[in-house]
Amino acid sequence: MIKSQSRRLESFRKELGALTALILLCVVMSFASPYFFSLTNLMNILRQSTLIGIVAAGMTMIIITGGIDLSVGSVLSLSSCLTAGMIIFYGWNVWLSVILGILIGAVFGLINGLLITQIPLPPFIATLGIMGVARGFAFVYTGGAPIYTLPKSFRYLGQGMIGPVPFPVLLMLVIYVIFYLLLKRTKLGRYAYAIGGNEEAAILSGIPVAKYKVIVYSLTSALAALAGMILAARLDAATSVAGDGFELDVIAAVVIGGTSMSGGQGGVIGSLIGALIMGVVRNGLNLLLVSSHWQRVILGLIILLAVTVDVLRKKGIFGKARR
Repeated sequence: MIKSQSRRLESFRKELGALTALILLCVVMSFASPYFFSLTNLMNILRQSTLIGIVAAGMTMIIITGGIDLSVGSVLSLSSCLTAGMIIFYGWNVWLSVILGILIGAVFGLINGLLITQIPLPPFIATLGIMGVARGFAFVYTGGAPIYTLPKSFRYLGQGMIGPVPFPVLLMLVIYVIFYLLLKRTKLGRYAYAIGGNEEAAILSGIPVAKYKVIVYSLTSALAALAGMILAARLDAATSVAGDGFELDVIAAVVIGGTSMSGGQGGVIGSLIGALIMGVVRNGLNLLLVSSHWQRVILGLIILLAVTVDVLRKKGIFGKARR
């Protein structure tokens, strides 16, 4: 009980720190660009944050278990291309195609989980391999050409509005409510923290570690597939190059939000804040006309900084060391 309360307090402290960073970043950007606080730009930030945010909800659970998933960008691309192909090439029902596309994404997560738990391969190696496989299949399926002219009912996923709020933003919030409850109110969440905190102890206590790892990887890949469809719907095109480098954005959002890369600590609220920070950073750099090449450099530095702060905190340099 004491350990659980300490973990919640530490998680809250990290989330508060991420929220403070988000507020300060918004203040800085408001001075750097007069267009930043316009309603149109704020809506753009929310739209741009949804893709990272949706997948970050699942990635949070993976990292809490002590794992990582580098394949989410490729799964995003392949699932969106296959779904668009079902609709355009074969004339299948839009929502049946969407469901099948999400299931295809989940299958890749299932494969990741089995590779990690049954062979077992390190998560980095297993998901790196699946990243190449999924991206390769996307190029083979499309021949490198985009799939255009998707139906209006499908485009609603990325372009629809419910009142003044974009539909993808509301969908992201619903997903975060679900994953918050999964982490805080179910065995899946309790076991995820236990596995990340001490996997050997979790096994000895009777937790079916392999089963729950497979579940979290499958859920995350399903979310990646959903994000791919939202992106295709927004652009009215599915492409085999979509999601290139996307996994770095997602991991950065999770780490910035306070989830520890060593596992056992973190939460989805922080990851949502981290996704918004990534959206503000991307948007601000675009407003300041910073090239995409330099944006990659800056993103890498942000990841290094976030992980470094986490490591130093554990050593007791920033606050109390973890015992």
